[in-house]
Amino acid sequence: MSDQIKLLLYIKNMLSDLIYLNCVIATELIRVTENTAAQRQGEDFLKQSNCKSEHNAINENILNVLNKYYKTPEDSEKMEKLKSHVLDHLKEKQ
Repeated sequence: MSDQIKLLLYIKNMLSDLIYLNCVIATELIRVTENTAAQRQGEDFLKQSNCKSEHNAINENILNVLNKYYKTPEDSEKMEKLKSHVLDHLKEKQ
């Protein structure tokens, strides 16, 4: 394999990892924001606001972004773990 191809593969893998990490950060940040709002305003505030449905839609979009770029078998395990984790959070809120 040529050095250029190795470099491109390295960059592709690095970008894939960065996309994954950004998706993890984004989904967890939504959860932290909700927890903070619940502590400050109370659980009733969250139940009455549109935030939950909007956050659910944002989380689904985040998972779609990850799914768009995670195509290899090695990626699928990480994808499924995050998807399961995020969906578990969504179930908790309902």
